[in-house]
Amino acid sequence: MGKEIAVLGAGSWGTALAIHLAGKGKTVRLWARSQEAASQLSRTRENKRYLPGVLLPENVKVISSEVSQVLDGIKIVVLAVPSQALRGVLRRIRSFIKPGTILVNAAKGLETTTCFRLSQVVSEELPGFEDYYAVLSGPSHAEEVCRGMPTAVVVAARSRELAGYVQDVFITPRFRVYSSLDLVGVEFGGALKNIIALGTGIAEGLGFGDNTRAALITRGLTEIARLGVTLGANPLTFLGLAGVGDLVVTCTSRHSRNRRAGILIGQGLRLEEALRRVGMVVEGVETTRAAHQLALQHGVEMPITAQTYQVLFEDLPPHKAVSNLMSRPKRYEIEEVFLSSLNWKFFS
Repeated sequence: MGKEIAVLGAGSWGTALAIHLAGKGKTVRLWARSQEAASQLSRTRENKRYLPGVLLPENVKVISSEVSQVLDGIKIVVLAVPSQALRGVLRRIRSFIKPGTILVNAAKGLETTTCFRLSQVVSEELPGFEDYYAVLSGPSHAEEVCRGMPTAVVVAARSRELAGYVQDVFITPRFRVYSSLDLVGVEFGGALKNIIALGTGIAEGLGFGDNTRAALITRGLTEIARLGVTLGANPLTFLGLAGVGDLVVTCTSRHSRNRRAGILIGQGLRLEEALRRVGMVVEGVETTRAAHQLALQHGVEMPITAQTYQVLFEDLPPHKAVSNLMSRPKRYEIEEVFLSSLNWKFFS
């Protein structure tokens, strides 16, 4: 197992993963897209914007624009850039990345222009790397991982061998890693929970309480699974860390950017101003756009996503979105599609 790992992206999550891997004795090359950010990190050994108070270990080397430098001799590359920036980064590195290099994606989103999952973006830009691609997901805020707080995540890949290998790379007594073969489900779970977190934040900003949040989380999980199963996911994945686990933490945590943006929108701010105040990438915004389009294309009912989309992009007043959701036609809670998918025949 290689001692040196490249982490592309020096935001909060990339920095936290670099610190985590360095704690395992790895030498980490942390790539920052801007020379200014790289210089600041190298000089202070602290990501003051995203993770103030947490110092980079000595075995984290900060590198800026020279991607060839970052990838030279590297066997494992962690992709920790925002979802909408991934394609551009892949194009930038493809001349330097060696065949057989393992790619571990740590971003959670869907590409807006194509509605692709991020593994599909990798497949398009780096053909031949599909069998060397894994995704890391689950309830894992950078602010806690970088401080060694107990965390459990899941890594998914096409093969048990690769999933197990990446599992070994990341696992520690404080960072428990499970493995999965359901790339589709793990990617959808990680991406779509951000939409529901925006919705729960909006409800909180309107002054609603725990009942409303619980309803949105529970019914949000239903529509996440509904789209995921339609597009090939294992329904059981959504009951695990990449599903309900990540959904709960993102909808309730003070660290959640999506929840914070939603609160500001619920309080009356326009989307642009809410994003400016959060000051970091809010993945759920563009993912809402992509997921809404996917739902329309495949005839999948996603009412929370649809109402969130209208609030974000069509100026629907948030209180009206709540009214629309609460006044929908009555229905059974447990859906036939899930019962048949899970083979719960005793319900029939």
